[in-house]
Amino acid sequence: MRVVFSLLMDNTPGVLSRIAGLFTRRGYNIESITAGVTADPRYTRMTVVSNGDDDVLEQIEKQIRKLEDVKDIKRLPEDRSVYRELMMVKIRANAGQRESVHAVVQIFRASIVDVGKSSLTILLTGDQSKLDALLKLLEEYEILELARTGITGLSRGAEDVRYLP
Repeated sequence: MRVVFSLLMDNTPGVLSRIAGLFTRRGYNIESITAGVTADPRYTRMTVVSNGDDDVLEQIEKQIRKLEDVKDIKRLPEDRSVYRELMMVKIRANAGQRESVHAVVQIFRASIVDVGKSSLTILLTGDQSKLDALLKLLEEYEILELARTGITGLSRGAEDVRYLP
């Protein structure tokens, strides 16, 4: 089973390292991890995607909750959360291919963010299935480089927002 954890923690040096170290020491897998400063610069929001059975996921949550820097942790169930991922993909495309690539990009509401003599760089945000679908359509082109951020997410609505002093 896969779970997405949302962590709110102090914005202190080494906080990402401490979370990653906890997973490493316990032998837990991190499928993806994203982190960034919140609207309040004292705090960082981190989204960690992991997998395991119920016992393993419960242990992960308990171990994270024990860390001093962690102010809040919650699971983000798929049906009550919003997940997004960002992807940039650079493909080989000559002048004759650009029109067909542009048509695909428009269908996905993606953006062409860089044009070179023989390449295009495309930016897309969405859920994992949307990003995977674009990659499937781009298979006929040579993918030169690919970068994905991993999932970031928030719960829907304002009912479970944690306010910190």
